[in-house]
Amino acid sequence: MDILLTFTSLTIFTLMLTIGVNQSLEQLTSLWHQRAVLLRALLAVLVLVPAVVFTLLLVFDLSPEVATGLALLAAAPGAPLTTQRSHMVGANIDYITSLQLILALLAIVVTPLILGVFYGMFELTTERVSLLQVAGQIASVTFLPVIVGMVLRSFAPKLVAVIGKPLNVLANVLFLLLVIALVVVLAIAPDLRVKLLLGWPAIAAIVIIAVAAVTIGHLLGGPHKDKRAALAIASLARNVGLAMFIASVSEDGNGVIPTLLAYIFLGTTVQIIYSVWMKRQVT
Repeated sequence: MDILLTFTSLTIFTLMLTIGVNQSLEQLTSLWHQRAVLLRALLAVLVLVPAVVFTLLLVFDLSPEVATGLALLAAAPGAPLTTQRSHMVGANIDYITSLQLILALLAIVVTPLILGVFYGMFELTTERVSLLQVAGQIASVTFLPVIVGMVLRSFAPKLVAVIGKPLNVLANVLFLLLVIALVVVLAIAPDLRVKLLLGWPAIAAIVIIAVAAVTIGHLLGGPHKDKRAALAIASLARNVGLAMFIASVSEDGNGVIPTLLAYIFLGTTVQIIYSVWMKRQVT
């Protein structure tokens, strides 16, 4: 499992470095200049998806561990793998990379605020986290490799011209290998499969959240299909790494890990179905 975690970290670093190397500052900040589009995206990811989770925690009789895992996911936008996952649905890359970085930046403030609402209403098993703790995790995972890529792009343009495309290919290969590794681990680890058997209420809640997230993003994404697809994936792709980090701060945090993993697998299933549907819409 330690090897898988190390490989995941390497993959995420490479993916974010690729964004910094291959995207200009203008591309990465393009969404800041589209206020109406940005507000719709923030409404979808930061308000409506957490509201769906909040409602389901009121309706479903879920264990504290499952409720905590879902609350952490609701409060953790800006997943590092969002851009890569968006390729599957033909999303607008400039839009999704800019949105991903904006969400990661806002998560420094938004994550503790959203969790504060959940702590006030539900009995969660993890401890509260500070802005500095969230900022440290996001800075090291998301912004550090992007900044390294941007520095290379500014001060070593000839090197970037050489490594840009190979780095992108490497990122795609690592992402594919990561997906395969996760499937293999699930297939050969019976103890893990047992832990993922959370019960029908929990599974139903996760599926509803995933479907609702994709639907919300699609409907608020605007008239262009590539932006609708991008926002659908951004709404679905919660920052599991940040959620795991918050869980790790508490002694009883390991209890939420099965919920986070179940969301990854069920959310990916929903994404694949959405991807197939979107491609049929285009054709």
